[in-house]
Amino acid sequence: MEATGTDEVDKLKTKFVSAWNNMKYSWVLKTKTYFSRNSPVLLLGKCYHFKYEDENKLLPARSGCTIEDHVIAGNVEEFRKDFISRIWLTYREEFPQIEGSALTTDCGWGCTLRTGQMLLAQGLILHFLGRAWTWPDALNIENSDSESWTSNTVKKFTASFEASLSGERELKTPTVSQKKTIRRYSDDHEMRNEIYHRKIISWFGDSPLALFGLHQLIEYGKKSGKKAGDWYGPAVVAHILRKAVEEARHPDLQGITIYVAQDCTVYSSDVIDKQCTSMASDNIDDKAVIILIPVRLGGERTNTDYLDFVKGILSLEYCVGIIGGKPKQSYYFAGFQDDSLIYMDPHYCQSFVDVSIKDFPLETFHCPSPKKMSFRKMDPSCTIGFYCRNVQDFKRASEEITKMLKISSKERYPLFTFVNGHSRDYDFTSTTTNEEDLFSEDEKKRLKRFSTEEFVLL
Repeated sequence: MEATGTDEVDKLKTKFVSAWNNMKYSWVLKTKTYFSRNSPVLLLGKCYHFKYEDENKLLPARSGCTIEDHVIAGNVEEFRKDFISRIWLTYREEFPQIEGSALTTDCGWGCTLRTGQMLLAQGLILHFLGRAWTWPDALNIENSDSESWTSNTVKKFTASFEASLSGERELKTPTVSQKKTIRRYSDDHEMRNEIYHRKIISWFGDSPLALFGLHQLIEYGKKSGKKAGDWYGPAVVAHILRKAVEEARHPDLQGITIYVAQDCTVYSSDVIDKQCTSMASDNIDDKAVIILIPVRLGGERTNTDYLDFVKGILSLEYCVGIIGGKPKQSYYFAGFQDDSLIYMDPHYCQSFVDVSIKDFPLETFHCPSPKKMSFRKMDPSCTIGFYCRNVQDFKRASEEITKMLKISSKERYPLFTFVNGHSRDYDFTSTTTNEEDLFSEDEKKRLKRFSTEEFVLL
């Protein structure tokens, strides 16, 4: 009987923490974000300029957009549709219990895992759907006004305690209002895209079976001494994502891999070796690769000299975003305007969605509104991501990024480098793939060092 009482106290405590986090972070979605019409907006390699709304004009050469082929002038709705189409992964509650713990929510500790998931999801969208893809129903998601946001939060907080005291399951309230839509696919291509859209989201579901879900990522994190409830820094998450993709046995995922830079160095031969290694002996195609580069943009604070470089990175069509944030909070950075970064925030606690059911709701996996943050507030620790479809793409990307690094580094040592050859040629311990020990001793030491110096636990 005493044990049962303790369990009830734990459940009540969990519900209180979830409801409190929901109230604590609800403001991030109800506050409005303002964009200037006089400056271009870059979103993962696409440039939007709102100044020429309703005018059929080409942008002048000095407009600030560095990728002329991807300029979209004057269409706010196109920007909104593009942003909302990115996959948004946030805190969740009431999901299946994480093995080895009593946790059924990641509120307060899982934000960096969520931003890592968002970066990987964008890489998978590029791989299966391409950068031009947008979700047809994106503009059907609407922000609720401030009053309804507040009332929904209060209702959820109240319902949490009423349900706890009565022993009933917590009542759920919607976090976004949505128009009812019954889609009829115009062609087989659109139907295929929607199948992959749902499939990608399902891989990030909050259940033990989801390939890149929180439960699986935590299992891989255990190999580096992490457990559920711990803080995960951007570098640690990069290595966890690599292991998750390497261990995924889904047929659709055999054509993609992840490479994590070692000590801010990308060894070109190691990347190409990963791209040319195939599970199937009859498959001669190159693998696509997501390159993750953990870096520090300064000492205790971010050095503003790196602003132009970060802008340049987010202007590249093959950039899949940045796992970063500000001290104590992790964000997924996907673009910028002027000196402000555009991001998606995982710090909103939403209800568990069972992605195993047919036609599960998609709305809570897409963010209804972008947020902006001054670059000066950015935490210096972050992980930059790129997607290359094949070896030729990787060679082109490495040349382009190297030029950008030389320009931005000025008299300083560059943030990271691409070098020819293998890491073993430079006396670095090569990565092991033994299933009994997913992280090498060298990796474990590196991850332990990263995990103690990057972020502060909330």
